[in-house]
Amino acid sequence: MHTVWKGSISFGLVNIPVKLHTATENKDIKLRQLHKECNSPISYQKVCPVCDKEVKNEDIVKAYEYSKNKFVVLDDEELEKLKKENEEKAVEIIEFVKLEEIDPIYFERSYFLAPDSGGGKAYALLRKALSDSGKIGVAKITIRSKEQLAIVRVYGQTLLMETIHFPDEVRNVEEVPNIPSEDKVVQKELDTALMLIDQLTAKFEPEKYQDDYRTALLELIEQKRSGEVTVTATEKEAVVPSDMTDLMAALQASLDRTSKKKPTVRKRKTKEKKEA
Repeated sequence: MHTVWKGSISFGLVNIPVKLHTATENKDIKLRQLHKECNSPISYQKVCPVCDKEVKNEDIVKAYEYSKNKFVVLDDEELEKLKKENEEKAVEIIEFVKLEEIDPIYFERSYFLAPDSGGGKAYALLRKALSDSGKIGVAKITIRSKEQLAIVRVYGQTLLMETIHFPDEVRNVEEVPNIPSEDKVVQKELDTALMLIDQLTAKFEPEKYQDDYRTALLELIEQKRSGEVTVTATEKEAVVPSDMTDLMAALQASLDRTSKKKPTVRKRKTKEKKEA
């Protein structure tokens, strides 16, 4: 399992060296875009719309747009300094709370925590303490230059860290338009709905569910591949440099001129022999 981050998590005076592993994976099927005429993959370039030319990575700077077309430019040294300052305080568990106190809307991404060298005992201690207390730890961590709020909880025999959104990242529910009021609900309809919910209630077993669209798409792709309904991208022809083209033209012109002159020379020599 690939390690995405190495560091330590601390609570109180206990320090645990850990490795972070992504707990979930995106299995979306990525489709490429091809040029319909020659089946070649489409590439994307970074182009300046004003200069009308492709821009190289070394000519790009980062900036924050504080209003329309007005920016604050930030150089790499400033960003690196901020990154290092925040990494030093990235992994301390701030407090312990109950899991049910956090609404699922806050949850973002899950990571498995594995003990690094020498961290097994402290890891087991935190896992047991969380399990017996029924609490989870709230911490801050910096991953890929982004400070994030996170919770640490027990999952099976493993400690699981889940990044969660900061409060200002969750939009205000009162801004959602066209929400009907509760007094529009008819009691008879409510009773029927509750009866339906009761009939469809079951124990959650994640193995029962699958991505039907992804399965069907994979089957379609395999059918086409097996039936050899495929296309091959056209390779780009080698472009001869302009100076090489000019050279070839000059050589060909010289060759043509030489070949035109040769018959004249032969005729003259033949005529001289006859006269002799």
